[in-house]
Amino acid sequence: MTGPGTAPVPPSKGGRWIQHWDPENETFWKETGEKVARRNLFFSVLSEHIGFSIWTLWSVLVLFMGPEYGLTPADKFMLTSMVTLVGAVVRVPYTFAVAIFGGRNWTIISAALLLIPTCAAFAVMEPGTSFSTFLLVGLLAGIGGGNFASSMTNINAFFPLRKKGWALGLNAGGGNIGVPVIQLAALAIIGAGGGPRVLLGIYIPLILVAAVMAALFMDNLENVKNDTGAAKDAARDAHTWIMSFLYIGTFGSFIGYSFAFGQVLQNQFGRTPLEAAYVTFIGPLLGSLIRPLGGWLADKYGGAKISLWNYVGMGAATAILIGASMEKSLALFTAAFVVLFVLSGLGNGSTFKMIPGIFQNKALARGLEGEAAAAYGRRLSGASMGLIGAVGALGGVGINLAFRQSFLSYGSGTGAFVAFLAFYAVCFVVTWAVYLRRTAPRVPVTTATSEAKPQLSYAEV
Repeated sequence: MTGPGTAPVPPSKGGRWIQHWDPENETFWKETGEKVARRNLFFSVLSEHIGFSIWTLWSVLVLFMGPEYGLTPADKFMLTSMVTLVGAVVRVPYTFAVAIFGGRNWTIISAALLLIPTCAAFAVMEPGTSFSTFLLVGLLAGIGGGNFASSMTNINAFFPLRKKGWALGLNAGGGNIGVPVIQLAALAIIGAGGGPRVLLGIYIPLILVAAVMAALFMDNLENVKNDTGAAKDAARDAHTWIMSFLYIGTFGSFIGYSFAFGQVLQNQFGRTPLEAAYVTFIGPLLGSLIRPLGGWLADKYGGAKISLWNYVGMGAATAILIGASMEKSLALFTAAFVVLFVLSGLGNGSTFKMIPGIFQNKALARGLEGEAAAAYGRRLSGASMGLIGAVGALGGVGINLAFRQSFLSYGSGTGAFVAFLAFYAVCFVVTWAVYLRRTAPRVPVTTATSEAKPQLSYAEV
């Protein structure tokens, strides 16, 4: 039996549409909702995880591409830049695809689409293939970056407010781990004397498994509707673009360094593909695992405070990288790079947790209370997350282009690190000025969007 205001959830193993979904109702959640939501979360993570792996596929394929491929370091950085660019751009339409097709249906489609770049790479991955062909096939891999946006949008709809932080953190972290997993797989294959087609051959059946599992065990929610008005309102709000800028500093760093780390070790320190692969996975792995901690710290102390000091740490690690690069100290360089990865992951959690708090505060400033304030915050924060995620991923493009230019101009990545240090300093100033600077009493409360205020209940769920 279900409680008042609830309706039975279909025992949907075939992915039927669920007509009624009310996770805020305690009885509904305990009797049927939680089990269904967790099942959808698990298979969403599986699909998103593989999507991240395919998106960052070329970060490891370029390690296999020795002199016989005829590509310069600049060519390889350009290739990974374009892959990152496509992954960022497709996040926008992927955000709204769930409402158009249904969460289960779009997970099947988006997982199956990963076969295209994987099979294409399998076909062309050999010496003698032109750079333009590699570039075209690499662009196809960018669609894997969109899976994050649709997966987050879908899972956001399944969980109640008090569970969203945990669910979204687990969903995002599980996806991010796709980066070090494919790098570890490449390490094992290189170590065993295998080639890139072995790696690709492993992932093709995994993609099929993810699509089939989504078809068998996931569900569509009927009450998820495409609210284009919310997207327009979010796009008009200045905080969407401020947070996009700050997310460039965290997630842009994470995904950009994930693509570039191995290439920098090869080109600047003369590491072999195997030697580079031995360490490239460590940073993305730790950065992925620590993301939920960043969210937890933001819940406890305020996202703006954690983000502010996180940028200080990222700046300090980058300064050490500049010194290590100039002194050609591989050990110090590697250690500092791993620390930078960890801080980027921590910042991913804290900056993303700021978003609902900011829009909740705006709702309170408009005089809304209770569920009305929460609904306003959900509407705008949900719409803004897709835009912020897309713009943030563009930071990865900038990082790879900066490395490309730095190696062309100076023969090392030092010039790029100087630019990154300056950018983190700007992120620090923006975070302080917009979200933490004390305002005069005459300034209206609508301008005070500090994440640190305990009244932001939506940010604390």
